[in-house]
Amino acid sequence: MSPAQPLPAQPLSARSAPAQSVLATARAALAAEPVIAVVRAPRIPDAAALCAALAEGGITWAEFTYTTPDVTDHLRRASAEGWRVGVGTVLTAEQAERGVEAGASFLVTPGCRPEVAQAAHTAGVPVVLGALTPTEVAQAVDLGAAAVKIFPARAFGPGYFKDLHGPYPDVPLVASGGVNAGNAADFLAHGALAVCAGTDVVPPAVVAAGDWAEITRRAKAFTEACATRAA
Repeated sequence: MSPAQPLPAQPLSARSAPAQSVLATARAALAAEPVIAVVRAPRIPDAAALCAALAEGGITWAEFTYTTPDVTDHLRRASAEGWRVGVGTVLTAEQAERGVEAGASFLVTPGCRPEVAQAAHTAGVPVVLGALTPTEVAQAVDLGAAAVKIFPARAFGPGYFKDLHGPYPDVPLVASGGVNAGNAADFLAHGALAVCAGTDVVPPAVVAAGDWAEITRRAKAFTEACATRAA
């Protein structure tokens, strides 16, 4: 089915027990380790080494986006080494299927994409659907999102997450866009289940240069900043 023919939303309550289990497992894992490194780079010299560098700094979720060349090759390399990798900027069911086939264990979209959600459920992998407004959050929940990515988070600030939790107290929200070591703890303190770490942790030039020690340093600084939410 093409993107021009979106699949109808299936209410979360109507989903099977296995599907519910996928959601619960993903949400618990995000709550335990609430940082997703989002990699957009002109090249990745060694995807497995990048994941290892992130993990040494405390970040075990890595999202390789479709805006990075040869993304499926990077997914295969990293997943073959046992790293938890997903694919982001997924816009179509075909991209979702290719990503899962290459080893992606989760999918991320920039907006509500019914066909991507359906492909994720068929494959048995969790999907984080992008949203911004309260209406879009509800749509993402109805589509069975494991979590809802609020983008761009920086434009609305941490307080927006507290506002969204008024009508949606149990919806797992992920802050994405402009999140850095200076504000990540605030997003978490105001109700985000997890945050996305972009250029603050994985600058394109540093990734392309394969400077894994610098990636580890940045990842460690970011996760240490996130830990202050408990203070």
